[in-house]
Amino acid sequence: MAQEVSIFWHRRDLRTNDNTGLYRALKNQKIVLPIFIFDKNILDKLDDKDDQRVTFLHNTITNLQETYKQNGSTLKVFYGEPLEVFKSLANEYQIGSVYTNHDYEPYAKERDYEIRELLNAKGILFYSFKDQCILEKGEVLKDDGKPYTVFSPYMRKWKSVLTDYHLKPYPTEKYFGNLLQTDETSPVPSLAEMGFERSEKPIPNNELQEDIIKKYHLQRDIPSMNGTSRLSVHLRFGTVSIRALAKAGVKLNEKWLNELIWRDFYFMILWHFPHVVNNAFKPQYDNIPWRDDVKSFNKWREGKTGYPIVDAGMRELNATGFMHNRVRMIVASFLTKHLLIDWRWGKAYFARKLLDFELSSNNGGWQWAASSGCDAAPYFRVFNPELQTKKFDPQLKYIKKWVPEFESLKYQQSAIVEHKFARERVLKTFKEALGNKMVKPIV
Repeated sequence: MAQEVSIFWHRRDLRTNDNTGLYRALKNQKIVLPIFIFDKNILDKLDDKDDQRVTFLHNTITNLQETYKQNGSTLKVFYGEPLEVFKSLANEYQIGSVYTNHDYEPYAKERDYEIRELLNAKGILFYSFKDQCILEKGEVLKDDGKPYTVFSPYMRKWKSVLTDYHLKPYPTEKYFGNLLQTDETSPVPSLAEMGFERSEKPIPNNELQEDIIKKYHLQRDIPSMNGTSRLSVHLRFGTVSIRALAKAGVKLNEKWLNELIWRDFYFMILWHFPHVVNNAFKPQYDNIPWRDDVKSFNKWREGKTGYPIVDAGMRELNATGFMHNRVRMIVASFLTKHLLIDWRWGKAYFARKLLDFELSSNNGGWQWAASSGCDAAPYFRVFNPELQTKKFDPQLKYIKKWVPEFESLKYQQSAIVEHKFARERVLKTFKEALGNKMVKPIV
């Protein structure tokens, strides 16, 4: 008879400390086997063989396995399709239950449904818990029970709902004795085995720097400064606890906390309105006649638009996998408003390149820029790159770093579209497509 175990399945929670599902598994069960699956259904869709997220993931799993080894256990690591992995596990072990943490994305919901059905048919219970956000799904609703679609009232309600309980860490370490004890070490598939190459691009550590958080409201919009936490990639993969970060926000800086609330907001929108993945939140915005201008799109993604602040952002993204949030708004506005190119093109490129890519936040940000999303910038708001530069990079430090040739005559003559023309074109196009009465534009 195979040994009876309960399984904890790591996904977007790649840590042992303050992990909701792991805590529940260890507290409730006597023998817990942790696993991780390099999901072929996700990895096979990635375009770049040196995708730095895969390198980061591989390094993280290797370190996580070492943590379990130090506690007399192991992390069993697989490369394959999750459904097939669980079929194999059910043959190898007598599984009493499976524990994991919620994932809100459409693919993850479909995957979890199939696995739950498989396990239930074998009499195995499947438990899932909230871990990657503070308040989820139906925890923050309007008085009529409907989900919010505007951020400010959502934020106020979020803060009124929040209690100390929501920020309390889960003491997983108390129950490490319930991990499966073994001397065996499960091999971690190499990057080459999975069809990838190692990326040498640096990744910020997951240290919470309190000095930066305290000054966040003063420095967060200046791309040349080290004024943001750079923790977004760690939130994405769960190498830090959202509860610890939210607790720091409550203590140190409300403006920084508000950014974490935006993240919860977009998770909630994705859950209640899954159509936003491929369509506009506001259906009428699917009527916009976007320009299929591949040449201009390629200039945008290569950082060769002739607009220094836009080009700096895209070059930073391509070189590092990161782009400052203020600049993300500028480059997204430029693509959708100046070039009148579909926000989905930009969303897909960010999904390919951003180290901290999250479907919900990326989708929400792009639809905000395109004016098609919930609580989005109005369609007549068109960022002026020159004014944005004067306001947020007045000494041109950021531009000089990424576009050193910006003062050359050749570069200054390379703008792919003229601002006044582009603004008038997008206002006319949006007005005609939406049938709205014209409102004085904000530039």
